[in-house]
Amino acid sequence: MKFDGRKASRVRMDHRHPVNLMGSDGTWRRSCVLLDVSQTGAKVEVEGTLDVLQAKEFFMLLSSTGLAYRRCELVWIDGTTAGLHFITADGKRKPASGPAAAAQNSDHPK
Repeated sequence: MKFDGRKASRVRMDHRHPVNLMGSDGTWRRSCVLLDVSQTGAKVEVEGTLDVLQAKEFFMLLSSTGLAYRRCELVWIDGTTAGLHFITADGKRKPASGPAAAAQNSDHPK
């Protein structure tokens, strides 16, 4: 489902799904609730201070063991809610999929 003018379809969570954000160097960790997620990013509600989110990159841990995770960067903060964008293995932002993304990506030479 697309909402809020997003390019990628997002899935809104009906139940509280706990996740953690962790610094790429492992020096900080914040408990969060996943509010919605797409192929390119997520919206989370953060518990505790948000000052550590100013780091260029960090991880969103999707499992309690840390085996499922995504590299992220902060896009926006509004109170205790933060928007995250997923980063691919090559360090670039993950592109949206679908017809709109295909049209957008076709304008750029490969």
